[in-house]
Amino acid sequence: MLLYLAGFITSLVLTETDNLTIDSKLSKEVHFVALLFVISLLLDVLDRQVEYTSRSDFLWRAKLKVEQEEVETMGGINKILLENILPAHVAHHFLHYSMANDGSIKELYAEKYDSVTVMFASIPNYMEFYDENDINKQGLECLRLLNEIICDFDKMLLKPKYSCIEKIKTIGSTYMAASGLQPGQENLKGSAGREAHNVTILVEYAITMMSILEQINKESFQRFKLRIGINHGPVIAGVVGAQKPQYDIWGNTVNVASRMDSCGVIGKIQVTGDTARVLQESGYEVECRGQIKVKGKGNLTTYFVKITNQHKLIN
Repeated sequence: MLLYLAGFITSLVLTETDNLTIDSKLSKEVHFVALLFVISLLLDVLDRQVEYTSRSDFLWRAKLKVEQEEVETMGGINKILLENILPAHVAHHFLHYSMANDGSIKELYAEKYDSVTVMFASIPNYMEFYDENDINKQGLECLRLLNEIICDFDKMLLKPKYSCIEKIKTIGSTYMAASGLQPGQENLKGSAGREAHNVTILVEYAITMMSILEQINKESFQRFKLRIGINHGPVIAGVVGAQKPQYDIWGNTVNVASRMDSCGVIGKIQVTGDTARVLQESGYEVECRGQIKVKGKGNLTTYFVKITNQHKLIN
């Protein structure tokens, strides 16, 4: 547009120059100077316009880049937060497939496993320790110590050795975890080696938990003891709830593992007969407790895992 205008002015000036007489018109040099001035002015305006457009384009690109980086950062934060409450493969599923526009879950997510090892580990004498009085700030210091214990248990799961173990939840002073909840391992029929690994690694982790609690006792002058129950078998894993979804596992295997804890003995790891057999085949020694009455299951023969100093040193 500006170039067209410059051409029009040039044509107009030349036409007017030809129409003027020699006596009345200015010299051609003056006209050309005026013409050059006008063209220079127009080119300067054009240059400024191009520069303004370039600057605006640069600023918009920079703003877009910042916004994209913010989106990526928020996506990373959301992933970290989601993986803190869900297993990594489940979090990936919801981040990419099953979240509605309002952030709720669109459909049921469930997995069926033929062999998962489940553990319940309780601190029965914690409730005797917990007290709401002025000395412990109405129970705050008691909760602070419990938080320290649970956090130390959680940190141990970050080790590659325990990567196949998934913390499910804590219920009061009871810690629930399971091994074998990994994609591609749903069907373990005919895979005795993997089944044995899931059982033994969770027992090793249970022994490690005992050692951690012993160390905390020394530092805090407490006498906490773990009571642990372990069982293995088929489970269904899934996520329930539209808001604040929770990953959990269900089935008879879970119920029996819970009973192994609640009917257990403080300071010992109690397992079912099938789990004891797997442990014996893997080199562990077990002690038959005999038959005990288990709520909803009748009489069950259970076993205690013998924990040696060698096991403690290994873990």
